[in-house]
Amino acid sequence: MKKIHLFGIGVIAIAIAIIISTAGDASQYVNFEQAREMAESGNSNKIHVIGELKKDQNQNVIGVNYQPQIDANYLSFLLIDDNNEEQEVVCYQPPASMKDFEKSEKVVVIGRYLDGKFVASEILMKCPSKYEENTIQVSEVK
Repeated sequence: MKKIHLFGIGVIAIAIAIIISTAGDASQYVNFEQAREMAESGNSNKIHVIGELKKDQNQNVIGVNYQPQIDANYLSFLLIDDNNEEQEVVCYQPPASMKDFEKSEKVVVIGRYLDGKFVASEILMKCPSKYEENTIQVSEVK
């Protein structure tokens, strides 16, 4: 075999090793019940939970506790998952920009259960699109 072939096989072997090592860290989307069961069984991998912020009858977001003047490193909020289960989520390193947090359509929290609370290490927000299709009325010019 030529040296170039051995080098190519080595590169492929290293790429496969990297893929296998990172595949074990891949998290999965679950609801709060599944996340709780995973934590109780000893699984400490990061978990993705998707949900919506809790709202009152007037569609105002409720249950958000974020006071950056007192502690900018603490955020808690109520999230309702796809099975309509409500859970308090705590984040000790909230995103830098919290101005659109309450406008989010969906929120993805990435973290794990600790002491009965879901502790998020990351928060991803799906905000309403400003590019949604609107009805435009066109009048004819005569």
